Amino acid sequence: MSQQFSPTGFKVLPTVVKHLLIINALMFLATFTLTRFHIDLNDWLGLHFFMASDFRIYQIVTYMFMHGNFGHLFFNMFALWMFGNTLENIWGSKRFLLFYMVCGIGAGLCQELVQYIQYSTSLANYSTVNMGGHIVTMDAYLNMMTTVGASGAIYGLLLAFGMMFPNSLIYFYFLIPIKAKWFVIGYAVIELITGLTGVDNVAHFAHLGGMLFGLLLILYWKKNPAGPNKNFRRWKDVIQSWKHKSRMNYTPYEEIYDEPRVPRSDEEYNQKKAQTEHDIDVILDKVAKNGYDSLTPEEKEFLFKNSR
Repeated sequence: MSQQFSPTGFKVLPTVVKHLLIINALMFLATFTLTRFHIDLNDWLGLHFFMASDFRIYQIVTYMFMHGNFGHLFFNMFALWMFGNTLENIWGSKRFLLFYMVCGIGAGLCQELVQYIQYSTSLANYSTVNMGGHIVTMDAYLNMMTTVGASGAIYGLLLAFGMMFPNSLIYFYFLIPIKAKWFVIGYAVIELITGLTGVDNVAHFAHLGGMLFGLLLILYWKKNPAGPNKNFRRWKDVIQSWKHKSRMNYTPYEEIYDEPRVPRSDEEYNQKKAQTEHDIDVILDKVAKNGYDSLTPEEKEFLFKNSR
């Protein structure tokens, strides 16, 4: 598959996001196919409670690539594509993959902790459990406590996007514009309330765990700019690098206007160059404030021609 680039030089589908999409889709197809042969991959690779006999240490990683149904897969992958593209282009593939995995593993650990609290406070003194009129052993019941899905890692990406682009608009249900910072805070509050009330069978504390580990990692990166995270850059730093690149790679007159350049004086040339640099600064400031999608087609084309 060939690499594609946006008009600003950003990859439309960067390497890690692309591979994560492919892996998750393949694992879902494998799960669906093997079910016909009475093989449940979710049972093998989903995250079991650590005190259950079916628990394996590798499940803390593999559970992120398993999904319960198509809707679960679709919305997680849509969010990965939506937020992951921007974050990977800014951080780079290695940094982005590290963040994704830390959030996913952190989410799994938080889920294990919550399940342990539930077990120790209400189940530890029982050897059997009544499941709808059927008596099952405690181990069998614990083996049913299986977590699957990339949601924990995705919630970490959502948090990172909200921190880096707090005023960018996210369209809730594709209709209602909400600033990213309020979108993140709102989702966190909803997850906390729903997790405490326990009204459904969703791992809400895993979602919060992904956000928590993502927050801790971002704060660590910001606190240690000269450490192992030296390639981590904030959005404003990226904007400045674009401005520098645009000035260092000033596009010839013929490429911008698609017409031969008429000989002119040095003063006229310098005025035209200064005007172009000013226009670039205005466009990039608009990107920093409102996001790339706020640009008009003409502004995108202008930025593309002057950023190559």
